[in-house]
Amino acid sequence: MPRQLLLPRWTIVLLDLCMCLIALLAAYQLRFNFSVPDYEYRLLWPVLPVFLAVRLGWYLAFGIQRSMVRHTSTEDGKRVFLVVLGGSLTLLLLNVRRYYLLDRKFVLPSSVVIIDFLGTAMLLIASRIAFKLLHLRRQGKGKNALNVVIYGAGEAGLITKRTLEREGSVHYHVAAFVDDDPGKVGKRLEGVRVQAPKNLPVLFTRSDVDQLIIAIQQPEDEHRRRVVDMAMRAKVDVRTVPPVRDWIDGQLSSGQIREVRIEDLLGRAPIQLEDALLKQRFSGRTVLVTGAAGSIGSELVRQLITLGARETVLLDQAESALYDLEMELKGHGHHAFRTAVGDVRDRAAMDRLLAWLKPRVVLHAAAYKHVPLMEAQPSEAVLTNMGGTRNMAELSAAHGVQEFILVSTDKAVNPTSVMGATKRCAEILLQGLGAMHPGMSIVTTRFGNVLGSNGSVIPLFRKQIAQGGPVTVTDPEVTRFFMTIPEACRLVLEAATMGKGGEIYVFDMGQPVRIADLADRMIRLSGLEPGKDIAVKYTGLRPGEKLYEELLADQEGNLPTHHPRILIGRTPAVDPLDVLEKTGQILDAARRGDANACVQGMKALVPEYRSRNSDFGKFDPPEPTPERHVSPKAQQ
Repeated sequence: MPRQLLLPRWTIVLLDLCMCLIALLAAYQLRFNFSVPDYEYRLLWPVLPVFLAVRLGWYLAFGIQRSMVRHTSTEDGKRVFLVVLGGSLTLLLLNVRRYYLLDRKFVLPSSVVIIDFLGTAMLLIASRIAFKLLHLRRQGKGKNALNVVIYGAGEAGLITKRTLEREGSVHYHVAAFVDDDPGKVGKRLEGVRVQAPKNLPVLFTRSDVDQLIIAIQQPEDEHRRRVVDMAMRAKVDVRTVPPVRDWIDGQLSSGQIREVRIEDLLGRAPIQLEDALLKQRFSGRTVLVTGAAGSIGSELVRQLITLGARETVLLDQAESALYDLEMELKGHGHHAFRTAVGDVRDRAAMDRLLAWLKPRVVLHAAAYKHVPLMEAQPSEAVLTNMGGTRNMAELSAAHGVQEFILVSTDKAVNPTSVMGATKRCAEILLQGLGAMHPGMSIVTTRFGNVLGSNGSVIPLFRKQIAQGGPVTVTDPEVTRFFMTIPEACRLVLEAATMGKGGEIYVFDMGQPVRIADLADRMIRLSGLEPGKDIAVKYTGLRPGEKLYEELLADQEGNLPTHHPRILIGRTPAVDPLDVLEKTGQILDAARRGDANACVQGMKALVPEYRSRNSDFGKFDPPEPTPERHVSPKAQQ
């Protein structure tokens, strides 16, 4: 790397004062048409110290000498302009004072002051720009060069360009800006032409582009996906600028420009809810979150603290994960919470906890969720997903909890797995308990796979790609719904706000995603070629897995809410006493470790439950018709 040219501050001051003198002498030449009378010079020499003192005074007052010339910015240029303007106005005021109060003479001719102002501003600003360009040129020598296209010709795009220019280890050349706004296309931003997205394939080919950097803070998801797909087809590395709130001390550094993640491409316009209503509902209330250390539970905790809950209680049996969350919250200055290590299966311990804390709201996210593991251990799934839910709901009613919200899953719809069946049984159980405890509002939220949650497919694929493959996909046709963790948690909180009791809220999650397409895109985002650099291996559906997920069962319809993407599933009425009796029998079987009896009992409670690839399939009724994808809107 070339040795940087650093000048002492006093040297910069002297150079700037010399340029002020040059501008002043040039102003005299222009004023007098390059024939300055001798008497003008005789008048100038006595007042020259005053001129320099005025310029130096304004210069020091604004701290121009402390600016790093090689990193001159628009803000620095504005400050230099104001310093020159202030000095010139001061000279004009001194002219007025001397003329009217002293000897009827001027310090400097007013026309010379005006011309000098223009010349000084031009010299000081131009010299800084020239020095910066020289520095950037010296800095780029001997470095690896990267051609970059920046997607976004707004403020963030401009900041990104300047950040790349300051990069010390790599020489970046911005080949073009790309923007969706037709009004910007064809124009130039700091000398770089703005192109339309449709021109990207040609641009990638002709300019030999190495990187595409997404610098739009909130791009439309479809536009972003289209641009990223074009980059991946051209084998161009894709990166993105983080949100402004994540910039360090409000400044963007090149190290913060990260690779695009698959989560960025699967997302859609986030659900918009009324913060005022949520704050009104949770502000000043004690809220208990079970499973608080999990992906959903921890995000619920963060949002509840932000919404102003009086105290948020974090309950989980995973002490290490709970400790990590506690340290994270304290690191962000949050203190309106307390942690509790405990198991929702331990009824006596939960009774003591609720009696002590007296929460007004319980968000029940504690559950076993891994389909193949629970398929092999039905008793454990039953004791946690059903028994834990029954414990928390019954004890909440006994201790005066006002609202109980269950976090459920789309796998509870027409379940084919033990995990899905236990969650559907928990939903039915809560329907029965809701009828028996009308003083407590009990609602359920049901959504699909959560992007980046612990144990989900995306972290698995990412790990497999990092290890060189193969990437394992169960079936070429398997599809899943996806949503972001914050989005899922907003749905849970909105359910707590909207719910009157007994509802199952479902989220219109759009179109499902083929997992094979997901694997293909993740491999390409890593700069690799599927089937060439990374193998894709199809392993067959695992025990309990479906090809397609559903959000509503065949016998369920839906009702609209005030939000177009949140619906209420219409579920059949249940007999509370019958539900409690059957649930008790299933739990008794689980305590005995009788897996067959557990599965048989769940099939009696949930007739639509069909085991797939299960060790307990001998209890299956006749095979149903093939599965189909059901979206909530299709049933409206």
